[in-house]
Order: sequence, then C-alpha cells, then structure tokens
Amino acid sequence: MAGPSTALSPVIAASTHWLARAYPGGESNTVSHTLAELQARQAVTVAAWLRYPTEIDAALVAIAGPGGSAILDWKAGSEPDDEFAEGEGWRTWVDEVVVSWAACLLADPLLARRGVDSVIAALPMPDQRPRPAGRRAGGMPTEFRRLLQPDNRDREAAALLRHPDLLEPIAALHRDTLLYLLGAELNGLAPLGVDHAP
Repeated sequence: MAGPSTALSPVIAASTHWLARAYPGGESNTVSHTLAELQARQAVTVAAWLRYPTEIDAALVAIAGPGGSAILDWKAGSEPDDEFAEGEGWRTWVDEVVVSWAACLLADPLLARRGVDSVIAALPMPDQRPRPAGRRAGGMPTEFRRLLQPDNRDREAAALLRHPDLLEPIAALHRDTLLYLLGAELNGLAPLGVDHAP
C-alpha cells in the first residue's frame, strides 16, 4: 500500500480543495471552514490510498497527472470562467475518482469505516514510514476520527459536505468501482475490521 507517499500530496491537496470549495463549511477564515476541510482531507486521503495502492502507482500519477476536475466541475455546476486563468492550475491535480470515492465515504459512515480499515490493514509493517496513529479504546484510528466519528461541531461544519443528496452527483460517478474494491454491497453493508472481544 502506498500509504503516506509524498508523491500523492498534490493530488490529496487539490482534491481536498475541490471538495471544500464545492461544499463549503463557511467563510475561508472561519473555524467551520477548517473543520469541514479537515473532514474532506481525511476522506480524500483514504480514497487516494485506495486508488493508488502502491508506491509505483503514486509515482506514476505524479508523472502523468490525475486528469483534472473538468467533469467534477460540470457535475457540480462549479466550472471556472477561465480554466486557464492564473490561480486555476490546481484543478489539473484534482483526481475525479478520488473525489468521487471521498464523496462516497463522507456520505456513508459504514463505507467510510470499511475504507479506513482496508487502508490500515494494507499498510506494510516492516518499514519506517509514518503510519496512522493507533486506535482508541473503541477501536477507531485516531488519524481519521473526524471522518469516522465527527462530533457535533464537525457535523454542523460539514452540513453540505456530508449531505447525501448534494454529494450524489459526484459520488455516483465511481461508486460502483469503490464498492467492488471494498467487496461491499450497496445495501446491508457490514464494516470490516471490527474489534472483537477476546
């Protein structure tokens, strides 16, 4: 698993920025905006690690580019007046599949848990790369707490970002692929990696 590969940093940053702009939590200098963006980043990070599961995958997307945000912009009605204008270059680093998968994770808590468990289970043990922080008593990876168990402030900030109906045009683009990857069914989803009592 690629895990925290620095090669994915531009993709994660741009895809997070796209989600935070499309489904804002408030003005850019507010706490609500920051909380919504943190949730978007956690969902995008999980989606990117699932999308590019090896270091080679991560390196290749860094070379070839992820494809850009054109279809996402059209689906969300957020097309820029001039995509070649100064300051719009970040859109070329948006990954359509990563954003779609992140939207699926934000809209469905059980699917989010399944995605996080899959990512953590696949991270290699022997090397010294940074790994997600350990689980709390409830068995939840603390690095993805805002994605998996948002508190009231998180939920209020992400009212748009987590709204299933608003996310549907984006989530539907590549949901089937994510469900197939995670071995999930559309209904009756059971989370993986649930802690069992000894």
